[in-house]
Amino acid sequence: MGFLDKLKNKAQQAKGRGKEEAGRQSGDPNLEAEGKSDRASGGVKQVGEKAKDAAREAKRTVE
Repeated sequence: MGFLDKLKNKAQQAKGRGKEEAGRQSGDPNLEAEGKSDRASGGVKQVGEKAKDAAREAKRTVE
């Protein structure tokens, strides 16, 4: 499931970048803020996935 989660997180970040740029171009601060929020949320989730991967790798190394 890790690969799909990472893919979803990257898609969320890309969607956030799009919203943020659209908000900038149209002068809509709410849309820009929503895009920043989406991008940050996707980034936080990516960090969580990387931490899970590191924990799995450490567990394999110990065994």
